[in-house]
Amino acid sequence: MELRHLRYFIAVAETRSLTLAASQRLHTTQPSLSRQMSDLEAEVGAQLLTRSVRGIELTAAGRVFLDHARVVLSQVEIAVESARRLADPAKPYFVLGFLTGHESTWLPEALQLLRDELPNIHVVVSSQVSPQLAVALSKGTIDAAFLRREEGTSDLAFRLLVKEPLEVFMPNDHRLTAQDSIDPHEIVGETFLSVSGKALSGLARPPALRIVIDAYLKQCGIDIKPSHEVDNLAGVMSLITSTHGVALLPTYAKHLLPGSVTSRPLKGETPTIDLCVGYKKDNPSPVLQVFLSRFDELVTRVANKTR
Repeated sequence: MELRHLRYFIAVAETRSLTLAASQRLHTTQPSLSRQMSDLEAEVGAQLLTRSVRGIELTAAGRVFLDHARVVLSQVEIAVESARRLADPAKPYFVLGFLTGHESTWLPEALQLLRDELPNIHVVVSSQVSPQLAVALSKGTIDAAFLRREEGTSDLAFRLLVKEPLEVFMPNDHRLTAQDSIDPHEIVGETFLSVSGKALSGLARPPALRIVIDAYLKQCGIDIKPSHEVDNLAGVMSLITSTHGVALLPTYAKHLLPGSVTSRPLKGETPTIDLCVGYKKDNPSPVLQVFLSRFDELVTRVANKTR
């Protein structure tokens, strides 16, 4: 498998068309692109794409693969830019990480604030899951990130952006969709899906979201063991559809909803999870200092825009 396979796959997934991806994004021929996609599916060992009257659609395996493909290419770009930064330290580079799904809300305002102060700055954006972002911050490959307050990161500092409530996510035809809000006890006996524990976090401990979910269920006196665990939201959404299960997720996950999944708020005291800006405490980047100096303005701008 080569990086071009991932780039081609992402282009097809985003355009939902082999023709458009080939002519407008990749500047190649459709037969060649079709062969590349067949080679990729053979390498993966699973069907990733299907044709329908609406164009190219992703299978459940394809949706999960897309999320990981984006992470891989993002990591490659970070590696390239990190090398360039060392080769040309005078050029103002800044690597900004985002918890996948939050880019549409926070990225435009964050970029505007940076370019107000540093119009020639080169910003690299990396979208990953929160534990991966925390590891990247500790390693110094990312300067600042929009992520959860992950445990086991004593070398990092966090500033709170917003507290996000959790909701119940389920298939559109699930019995609980008939209700405006859901008592947490009503999900007992359902196929319960959750984000992965420490095995996939990269921090040797559960992600912050898993800790909040488990603590909430324990507080409610509910003992549920996940039927399946996934390390990304695309995977959770696919499993909701394929298993007819339910999951507790932050409300921002609505940005990633496929047409077959919906959500409802929880009854009673609603659990929340922090979304923060994190950075390494000893990061000497002057661009980071500029970014942090306008942190309050960033929060205000986004709050005004989302009202």
